[in-house]
Amino acid sequence: MITVLLVLIVLGAGVVALDLLMPQVTAPLLLRLEQKRCRLAAGRVRVDDVELAYLEGGSGEPLILVHGFGATKDNFTRVAAYLTRHYRVLIPDLPGFGDSSKPESASYSIAHQVEWLHDFATALGVGRVHLGGSSMGGFIATLYALTHPDDVGSLWLLAPAGTEAAFDSELVRRISETGENMLVASTPEAFARTMDFVLTRKPFMPYSIRRMMGRQAAANFRLHSRIFEEIGPPKESGLDDRLRELTLPALIVWGTQDRVLSPAAAERYRTVMPNAQVIQMDGIGHLPMVEAPARTAADYLQFRARIASAPLRDARGAAGATG
Repeated sequence: MITVLLVLIVLGAGVVALDLLMPQVTAPLLLRLEQKRCRLAAGRVRVDDVELAYLEGGSGEPLILVHGFGATKDNFTRVAAYLTRHYRVLIPDLPGFGDSSKPESASYSIAHQVEWLHDFATALGVGRVHLGGSSMGGFIATLYALTHPDDVGSLWLLAPAGTEAAFDSELVRRISETGENMLVASTPEAFARTMDFVLTRKPFMPYSIRRMMGRQAAANFRLHSRIFEEIGPPKESGLDDRLRELTLPALIVWGTQDRVLSPAAAERYRTVMPNAQVIQMDGIGHLPMVEAPARTAADYLQFRARIASAPLRDARGAAGATG
């Protein structure tokens, strides 16, 4: 027993040393191991003028998960571990982010990203799909459902951007008052501050992963600053006036400690969308699926079970037929 314990200690020390001394080697290895643990495999597909990297796992009804601004597909890796048992989960890196193409001169408008995402689904043989999106990804998923209503079965929106109330946040006020955008980072040190701003309950992250993410954020600083200028507040999105058109089932999730987008915006979805359910997560920041993946997944699975057995309400609140 003592020998086994010593071996484990030595192995653990070796992993820690490798993480600190060779982060450029360790980080990709740890990401691949995490993806494999969560039953996800990496793929690439050509969509128009860009190549998209993505993760895929599971079988059943397709569920596409869309990350937010400055993020990557790996924001959904841990929550996907609970979902691949039930659905075919597809998680792309949007153009301009992660391992996907980053064309300097492309338009990154929300409408353009919707069409990239729709072409991604088509390229992988996906017709009708359930959509989940975080932050900017929630805005993209919402506009996708408005643009292609027959192709979307339900929405899962995690602190979605796009509404006027959402932009009444600490992030937007700081940008307005000081010009400082906490979502873009010109140095790895600045990226550490970004993570502190975005996350309330920070999960453990090995040094090599933090270092890799910081370096990638700094390398993408110029492009991501331009993308934010194209899509970010105070742009008029027009989304508030269109939410009532969405009669499909929707689960809106918001952390009560979100500093990026205001949790008060959840009430807009609850009151305007006839089939929207709202969950507010106490003590959670902007990324519920990162900060509390097990609970976030459980809430989503309950939502899907409920809509599978319950009739929808029409726009006037009356029970209507599902289909």
